[in-house]
Amino acid sequence: MLGCATGALASSAVYRWVDASGVTHLSSEKPAAGIKYERVLLATTRKSSSSGRANYSAASAPTGTRITSASAEQVARRNDMVTSLRTRECVVALESIDRMAKGGQAVEPSEFRRLQQTADQNCSTDPAVRRQQEDMAAKLRVAKGDTCVDARNKLADMLEPGRRPTRDQVKTQQEFIESHCTAPVR
Repeated sequence: MLGCATGALASSAVYRWVDASGVTHLSSEKPAAGIKYERVLLATTRKSSSSGRANYSAASAPTGTRITSASAEQVARRNDMVTSLRTRECVVALESIDRMAKGGQAVEPSEFRRLQQTADQNCSTDPAVRRQQEDMAAKLRVAKGDTCVDARNKLADMLEPGRRPTRDQVKTQQEFIESHCTAPVR
């Protein structure tokens, strides 16, 4: 994922950008040409074999970059977060591609290429993990589908002032939404 280069200090870059829909993307790969992005540097360290302390080289860091040591726990948390963000990007891209394919409307080729590139860059190559990501994309598709939109609107109507649904009606509607319409990623 985010590789460590040899040497005393290896910096891993994460690219951050906001698409036309207002969705923020984080990726270890640069976005497509023409997309304005911000580069965020994540410093990782390697312990010195002699002292057991991390070595730092200010010369290897970009100007204005503050270098701090990261504990193993912090590195693990960061890696987990990056993995989670990549999974989210993968799932959203797969769901969008599926929606475009089944939508019956004209598809903008550049948007399809961007989504395919996002999926290629963020989806796992491990078959078992990729299947989980595809399953999550299918659940997201259902959660964003007409049935779930209608179910959430029906619950909102039930909760309008002046309405008098029974507790069982509200509970049944909430249970349906929770079991069928909860998006696996947000």
